[in-house]
Amino acid sequence: MSAVIAQQENPQPSGSWPGGDGGNWPRYPRLYEAIPDSGPTAGGNSVLLTGAGLQGTSQVTFGGVPATLTAQDPSGGSVTVLAPPHAAGTVQVVATTPRGNTNSVSYTYTVTSPSGPTVTALVPNSGSTAGGTAFALIGTHLTGATVTFNGVPATGVSINATGTVLTGVTPPGPAGNVPVVVTTPAGSTTVAGGYTYTPPPPVVTSLTPTSGSTTGGTAFVIVGSNLGGAVVTFNGVAATGVSVNASGTALVGFTPAGALGNVPVVVTTPTGSAAVAGGYTYTAPVPPLVTSLTPSSGSVAGGTAFVIVGSNLGGAAVTFNGVAATGVSVNASGTALVGFTPAGPLGTVPVVVTTPGGSATAAGGYTYV
Repeated sequence: MSAVIAQQENPQPSGSWPGGDGGNWPRYPRLYEAIPDSGPTAGGNSVLLTGAGLQGTSQVTFGGVPATLTAQDPSGGSVTVLAPPHAAGTVQVVATTPRGNTNSVSYTYTVTSPSGPTVTALVPNSGSTAGGTAFALIGTHLTGATVTFNGVPATGVSINATGTVLTGVTPPGPAGNVPVVVTTPAGSTTVAGGYTYTPPPPVVTSLTPTSGSTTGGTAFVIVGSNLGGAVVTFNGVAATGVSVNASGTALVGFTPAGALGNVPVVVTTPTGSAAVAGGYTYTAPVPPLVTSLTPSSGSVAGGTAFVIVGSNLGGAAVTFNGVAATGVSVNASGTALVGFTPAGPLGTVPVVVTTPGGSATAAGGYTYV
């Protein structure tokens, strides 16, 4: 705005300028301009007062409130001050100089109410529910601002000197979109679009076992975090029977069939993916080994319960003289198998255990009586 000069026309006193060379006093003091000619109600802004005859200015007031003198031009052409706090409105700036009697000059200056903050961008506008995401707000009048996400203060807030950029770190928050509010002493504003909290991506710390048969069907356990809703692939092929515990820290399932060698294992949730370090190694199937069959004889009518002990029995089928046993079940470690004999002819017949890894014949066979 244009300023209006209010000049006090004091008569020029006689005598010499104090400390001068005996010459005449300079012209009476004048103020020409205040740069800038407006400032905030909080004060503290630097104001350059230009004029003439301002040597030895002893005081400057804004609407009667003393300012802080910070610099003076020895030739009397300017005085620099820090504006004091003052209510909004147009005030007189008065400079007082020593002239034997007190001489003062004045200039109008507008005190402005502080402007509330504005925000034009929030970058990024989404991040983990765990918080800890660094963000930046771009706008104006951000000096002295605090920022909340869903009512929770951000941490590490820092603002540049011009009040146009604010940086900080998000607090933890619930999944979904939440309001972001910027507040300064002059007011507050809500950031358009808010901020979207997303669950963190999965983390995998271990896979057990790390190898198994190319035929698949090997039970596995993955331990980590944020595993809720996960699917697991071995070389791009989905595992079966996948189940995750309530806390999202453990996952179980069964491997699919795969090619011989090491393959990538990837855990994928709605919020991201994680590869298992070291992957998984498919090995050639191991044939079963039978160490005992109990009992070794039974009725030709069949229906005799039997137990086969050995190793690598997982997925086995059992035949007596080529006829399949019924009710066959294998323990988790693949070391024991139970079932019921089929009917058969009198005499000793071969008993064969067959798995995806091969076959084994029980020594001595089985005798129908």
